[in-house]
Amino acid sequence: MNRRSVLLLLLAVGALLAVGIVMLASTGEFAQDAHGRPYYFLTHQIAWLGVGIVACWIFSMVDYHQWINRWPWIYGISLLLLIACFMPHIGARINGSSRWIRLPFMTFQPSELAKFASVSMLAWWYSQEDRVEREFLRGFVVPVGIVGVLMFWIVIEVDVGSTALIGTTAMILAFIAGARWRFVLSICGAGVLGIAAAIAFMPERTGRFRAFLEPDKFPADAYQTQQGLIALGSGGISGLGLGNGRQKLLYLPFAHTDFIFPVIGEELGLAGTLGVVLAYIIFILGGISIAAKARDRAGLLLGMGIVMIIAIQAAVNLGVTTELLPNKGLPLPFISYGGSNLVFCMAGVGVLLNIYRQGISEQEEHQMEQMEMALQIEKRVVRL
Repeated sequence: MNRRSVLLLLLAVGALLAVGIVMLASTGEFAQDAHGRPYYFLTHQIAWLGVGIVACWIFSMVDYHQWINRWPWIYGISLLLLIACFMPHIGARINGSSRWIRLPFMTFQPSELAKFASVSMLAWWYSQEDRVEREFLRGFVVPVGIVGVLMFWIVIEVDVGSTALIGTTAMILAFIAGARWRFVLSICGAGVLGIAAAIAFMPERTGRFRAFLEPDKFPADAYQTQQGLIALGSGGISGLGLGNGRQKLLYLPFAHTDFIFPVIGEELGLAGTLGVVLAYIIFILGGISIAAKARDRAGLLLGMGIVMIIAIQAAVNLGVTTELLPNKGLPLPFISYGGSNLVFCMAGVGVLLNIYRQGISEQEEHQMEQMEMALQIEKRVVRL
């Protein structure tokens, strides 16, 4: 089953990457910031995909314990880069958010590294001592507080989506590690209140939330989501045909990034959208299976953290573009245009492959099952 899992995971990732490249070829030339070049985004995404494949190979070859044991370095670099987003001539403010660092040949989003730093730190923390996760202070307050520092700098960048993503993943990992229900629920409640406060003090996010609740009363803020629904509705069952979508013709903002899913529905129809959802489900199941067969607790938590980061991000994007959730500004993993997200998603796949390489083999699993069966038989004989 383990070998089948990694094959299914790679098949799902390959399918999502192929859909992303094809849809960028269809939508990229109509984007407002295409710089007059029809294949600007396509060529850049292909270049980033090449970098991502190299990153996937490197991370698959490096022992995953190296990332876990060196989490303070990853964490420190992430924190410094997040702070650098606010420095003049270094940080780049785009669409009202200070999420990027401007480099000579690209822009880089440090929150992507912060996601990896968070799951690496939590995997290390919960694999150090037995039963520590059952304690409120050491098992919950301290690790959540360490991750919370990164979340603070991300939220003041005006990136509520990534903040909520990291926070949700941290709660899931704490629960998987064995934290008590009341600890998880208490922090979840505090997180909801924190996000509500952030939305209240950020006018743009307040507008998005009001538009989600009452789109008819706030048409300007609800415009993007409404255009996405029009695209999905126009596609119907069979779609209008690849390249024949109309909403990408400057009607739907960010059709090549956050709202690429409605264009898939418009051009490829229900089969295209369900195919994308199925690919994510296969990725999630394959990733969970690989993490579950990890040789140690640290590998289990790191693998689950990577799967949850990608899975929740995909779920939020699909929820936003179908008006099930307020607009969060999260890209669709492996599909949306964006170099930072693509490279780190591919690096995460590489980590999963390394966990698989070091995981429990099918032969070892069979031997463990036989030993467990023998112990059960022995216990029954002793009772008799």
